[in-house]
Amino acid sequence: MTRLSKEWIQYNQVGLYAVAVLLAIGVGLGQPGASTALETLINPVLAVLLYVTFLEIPFVRIRRAFRNRQFMLAALGLNFLVVPVVVFGLTRFLPQEPAILVGAFMVLLTPCIDYVITFTELADGDAEQITAATPALMLVQLLLLPLYLWLFMGQRVAEFIEAGPFVEAFVVIIALPLTLAWGTELWADRSERGDRFQQAMGWLPVPMMGATLFVVIASQLPRVQDSIGQIAVVVPVYVAFLIIMPVLGRAVSGFLGMETGASRALVFTSVTRNSLVILPLALALPSGYALAPAVVVTQTLVELSGMVVLTRVVPGWLVQDKHARASGPTAEGSN
Repeated sequence: MTRLSKEWIQYNQVGLYAVAVLLAIGVGLGQPGASTALETLINPVLAVLLYVTFLEIPFVRIRRAFRNRQFMLAALGLNFLVVPVVVFGLTRFLPQEPAILVGAFMVLLTPCIDYVITFTELADGDAEQITAATPALMLVQLLLLPLYLWLFMGQRVAEFIEAGPFVEAFVVIIALPLTLAWGTELWADRSERGDRFQQAMGWLPVPMMGATLFVVIASQLPRVQDSIGQIAVVVPVYVAFLIIMPVLGRAVSGFLGMETGASRALVFTSVTRNSLVILPLALALPSGYALAPAVVVTQTLVELSGMVVLTRVVPGWLVQDKHARASGPTAEGSN
C-alpha cells in the first residue's frame, strides 16, 4: 500500500487536480443550483491557497530576490509591453463580440499571481523571484488593465472596470496571505509550536489547489454549459498564447543571460494568467457582459492542460539546465 506523504502528493499532484476537475464537472452539471453558494467560496479558498503557497518560500531569501532588478524589469516588460501586443494580435481572430473580447482581454492581460509559483517550482524554476515580483505584478495590472481595455475596446468598456474590486482582491488574496505567511515564519523561527504548525501547513498547497479548481469550475460550469458554442472560439487563441509566450520568455531570458532558475521563472510568469483572481472582477461586469466570466473560466481549463505539458517541456527542452548540457558531451566522451 502506498504510504501517503507530502512527496507523494507533490509527485501525483497533476492527477489529483484532474480528479478535482472531474468532481467539479459532476457537481456543476448534476447540481447547478449549488453554483451560487460555491461562488461565495472563491475568494476565501484563493486566499488560503496563497497563504500555504507563500509559506513554502523562505522570506529571508525573498529579500535577496527583490534585489534582482533584471528579473523584475524583465517580468514587468514581458507582461505589460510584450503581452499586450501579442494579445491584441491574437484577438483579431475572435468575433468582435464585446462580451467575448472583454473576457479574453481581462484574463490575458493580467499575469498570474497564485499558482504560477507552484508551476515554477514543478519546473525547477526560481519560485522566490516569482513571489518577490507578485506584489508589483498585481499593482501594475490594477493600474493598466482599464487603460488597455480602453485602448483595445473603447471607453464604454473601460469605465466598467472599477478599482474597488481589484483593490479588494489585492488586499484579501495577496496582501493578507503574504502578511500572515511572513508572521507564521517568524513564529516558526521562534517557537517549536510555530514550527510544527508550519510543517503541518506544508501538506496543504496541493489539496488547496485542488479545492480551488473544484470551487471555481463547479461554480462557473453552468455558465459555460449554456454558452459552450459561443465561447469555443476563444480556445485556439488561448492555445496560441500558451505556445507563443514561452518562446518569447525564453528569448528574453537568453538575451539577458539569465541563469536557469530565473529563466524558467520568467517563462512561467509570461505565460500564466490571472484567471482565478480576475474572475470576481469579471462577475462584477454588467448583465450585458454575462458571457465574460465563462470566457475567463475557459482560459483556466486550457491553461491548466497546457501547464501539464509546459512543466515538462520548459525544463526538458526550452530552458535546459546549463550544467547538465555542459556535462553531457563529457559524459558521452568518457564512455
